[in-house]
Amino acid sequence: MKRKTSAGTHIIQHGETALSFALMYSKRKTLTIRVQADRTVTVDAPTGTLLARVHEIVHKKADWIVRKQRELRDKVAPRQYVSGEMYRYLGDLIRLQVDSGVIKRTAFSDNVLTLTTPTPDDPEQIEREMRVWFQGQARRVFAERLAVCLPKTEALGIPAPQKLTIRLMKTRWGSCSGGGRVTLNLRLIQADTDLIDYVILHELCHLRELNHSKRFYDLMTHILPDWREQRRLVNQCEVMW
Repeated sequence: MKRKTSAGTHIIQHGETALSFALMYSKRKTLTIRVQADRTVTVDAPTGTLLARVHEIVHKKADWIVRKQRELRDKVAPRQYVSGEMYRYLGDLIRLQVDSGVIKRTAFSDNVLTLTTPTPDDPEQIEREMRVWFQGQARRVFAERLAVCLPKTEALGIPAPQKLTIRLMKTRWGSCSGGGRVTLNLRLIQADTDLIDYVILHELCHLRELNHSKRFYDLMTHILPDWREQRRLVNQCEVMW
């Protein structure tokens, strides 16, 4: 077994993500990067490798690292869509209750989502009905939060988005197009409203600065001074569906 020497923990900035990794040196010929089951990152480098070179390689592999971390974060047990399963909505855990009934009905009260359906044993149908409910909530909540966030950016002369769309995305919480369209990930409805606001403000700032330049981050700091903490929290969100 190669004897390894710890060189501490290091952080690089990759877009909106701060990547932290533990650096280990040992007598080896190549540098390897490992993403652990708990999403921590370890870099094993040949003894004597310059730190600048390590950072350069990690930067080049950053997309892969983020993708692996998100795959691990999003890896959940297959859903059965039966009574008792837990989901997340606006930061809180909610319980699914499936009841049999002639008329389809969806009700939400006391953190219990009750679906009444003629086919309570059909998981595909239950999934579709749940998706419809989450989409409806997302349309309402995201529109409300956009209305709260807009005065902060409009005060700086940033126009309102031409359109707000919602769709499932695998690797992003949101995006902004050059045409002024803001898109939010449907799964963001699982986060609490502070984190939803952070993502919306982030995308609104892109209406002026389409890249992640210093001007963009200065704008974010002006509008939301604690955006770094909000970014850390949203990147740690537990995705449950």
